[in-house]
Amino acid sequence: MRMSKPTKPANSQTLLRGLSVLECVAHMPRSIPEIAEEAGVSYQTAHRIVSVLTEVRYLRQVDNRLYGLGPKVVELGFAGYQQADVNQIAKPCLTKLAQATSDTVHLARLEDGEVIYLDKLQSRRPIEITSRIGGRKPAISTGVGKALLLDTPEDELRQLFRRDRHLMKAKISEADWFERMRVYRDGGYAYDLGEDEHQIRCVAAPLRDATGRIIAAMSVSSTLEYMQQDRMEALIPVIKATAAEISRGLGFLDSADV
Repeated sequence: MRMSKPTKPANSQTLLRGLSVLECVAHMPRSIPEIAEEAGVSYQTAHRIVSVLTEVRYLRQVDNRLYGLGPKVVELGFAGYQQADVNQIAKPCLTKLAQATSDTVHLARLEDGEVIYLDKLQSRRPIEITSRIGGRKPAISTGVGKALLLDTPEDELRQLFRRDRHLMKAKISEADWFERMRVYRDGGYAYDLGEDEHQIRCVAAPLRDATGRIIAAMSVSSTLEYMQQDRMEALIPVIKATAAEISRGLGFLDSADV
């Protein structure tokens, strides 16, 4: 007796058909009859899939009869690019910076108001910083965290500060913290002045993608012994230059590039 060929579950078939529809319009907008023919499905099936994908923003209606890729696909594309390449693009610049400063260099991103460390290049000095790749820390107390928050609206910053202020090692009033953030925003950099660890000081700067959005941040960190205020100030242009170089690698063009 011949065994029947196993069929894919209905949910899998629906998913594959949806992906097939997306591929149909990947290079140019198409009508529903064109999508149905290329995807190998009935007009009714194509219409149903297109309607659902348009509702959830994976497709958009270009005119009365044509459909193209929607904003959600663009958002996912940028997210995938960032996850795949920000470490790789940043690594040579971070390595050069670590060698030039002899300090610990971090790369981090933001998630739910916390810093997640993507990379850490150890200092050549005999010091220990508690951060680790994959580890999390409050954004409001770290240099990279504050750099990641530079574009965040003040009302969101206020909620975040009030949620996490008890986690800061160096106590600071809400008014003083916001005044520092305004200075950082104007200057395009951020400090850690012992808010995360009492003896650690840090200079950080944001990294921007092709849309100008902050997607990550980098920093140079050391102990107070090696990172007095005058050295922190001297590091600002160095950090910002490195961040600008990485951002250009991510597709960002600032006014100086135009």
